[in-house]
Amino acid sequence: MRTPGGRSSGECLTRRTALHCLALSMATGMFGEGGPAFATGVDSARPREGDRLVAEDSEGKPKALQLLDIKIGDKPFGAFPFNPADGIKREGSRLNRIILVRFDSSELTPDQLARSADGVFAFSGVCPHRGCDVTEWNDKDRMILCYCHLSQFDPRNQGAVFAGPAPRPLPILPLKSEQSEIVIAGEFSSEPGGAKAID
Repeated sequence: MRTPGGRSSGECLTRRTALHCLALSMATGMFGEGGPAFATGVDSARPREGDRLVAEDSEGKPKALQLLDIKIGDKPFGAFPFNPADGIKREGSRLNRIILVRFDSSELTPDQLARSADGVFAFSGVCPHRGCDVTEWNDKDRMILCYCHLSQFDPRNQGAVFAGPAPRPLPILPLKSEQSEIVIAGEFSSEPGGAKAID
């Protein structure tokens, strides 16, 4: 296959061509489903079992979110994971953004309770449709809502698509509680992120 300059696709030999190829690779990484091209540091590592959560807009030393910080019926609460051993907030990749919603534990099934921390559920905060930040709440149906294209997700049904164009569920992150702190209990159910560009 030839590029407009006449070289075959494997011939990134000159400095200028090499830089051009690198820029294209980085652009693909930045806007593709896999997340930012530069998301390779410790602060970009995906959430891990045992991580705590901190409010997304917090500054300074991370303070672990408590169960009481998340109110039943409130709109999604934005957070990032952090490792309590080193205190590093994993905000280097926007695909680590997590949203929390809470339900009354008495309304939940045993399976639902097993994925939550006393009724607190965690999901990717990035819509799997076009990669918008998910921030809203449909109070009538009690669904997570992406305002960009009005996709809605059912937090009690593992983030299943309730309405809108999203092609798959919102990835769920299992939780547990330890001494009233919200603790990550496993990995995302699927890779977070959306399509290549936001409409």
